[in-house]
Amino acid sequence: MHIYIGKRLLVAIPTLLIVSIFVFSLQKLLPGDPILAMAGEERDPQVIEFLREKYRLNDPIVYQYGYWIANVLQGDFGISLRTNQPVLELIGEKLPVTIQLAVMSMIFAFIIGVPIGILAAVKKNTVPDYIANIVALSGLSIPNFWLGIMLILLVSVRLGWLPASGYESIFVDPVRSLETMIMPSFVLGNALAATLMRHTRSAMLGVMKADYIRTARAKGLSERVVILSHTFRNALLPIVTLSALLFGELLAGAVLTEQIFTIPGFGKLIVDAVFNRDYAVVQGVVLCTAIGFILMNLVADVLYVLLNPRMRANL
Repeated sequence: MHIYIGKRLLVAIPTLLIVSIFVFSLQKLLPGDPILAMAGEERDPQVIEFLREKYRLNDPIVYQYGYWIANVLQGDFGISLRTNQPVLELIGEKLPVTIQLAVMSMIFAFIIGVPIGILAAVKKNTVPDYIANIVALSGLSIPNFWLGIMLILLVSVRLGWLPASGYESIFVDPVRSLETMIMPSFVLGNALAATLMRHTRSAMLGVMKADYIRTARAKGLSERVVILSHTFRNALLPIVTLSALLFGELLAGAVLTEQIFTIPGFGKLIVDAVFNRDYAVVQGVVLCTAIGFILMNLVADVLYVLLNPRMRANL
């Protein structure tokens, strides 16, 4: 297992290198000049030149990338051009928010998607199956921003049950934190639930055709035991691996959802950084997002091996 994980990590290194090159190069195409914004309204030529030298913007782009990646390898992601705050510090502030949103969204996705997927598989080609597929298609088709606005209008404005926006740290006020995160988590979880439902249904149908399922029924086991203990347990493999990948996507930041509900996570941070031409923040957030996604891919691969005895035998 250690050798397998080591090989996967070795594959991740060139992937991260390529991502870092793309991130550093493409952000140079952003319109505008952050130095002009930092220089103020008067834009003294001496100040502009000083800032360009300070941030090495007069150097060739290859040298700029070399300086940046060398600092990143030492844990220095640079300084925000707008707030003069270390990028790593900014990421440390926003990452717990995004992790909380991702975890709560996955909980909603599991609660909604997995039971409906099991029901659709057990009741294949019946009314519950058709309804489940309609629900799944609706979840995939309804835009997150529209659903978020409708929830704010109904739950917050009309009923007054939950706050419409804002965020409170779970370490400061756990109850308030959960209240502010329920709606955005449901919005994201609803879309993921549709994907989980379809994969759960497909995995369940594949396992239900296996010989050992017919044998379990022939032994006189109850249908509930057959479905939950035998079928669902063996159908978990693709569900778990898919969940790890979906969680990685959530860590990338749900830009529109965070903007609608004013949640200070990765999504909002990257949007603000792009609008402010804050190169260091854009580079740092995207690179950390890529690292998170690669780690979740690694987790998915490891879980696949742990849950599949045949894969373990081949290692």
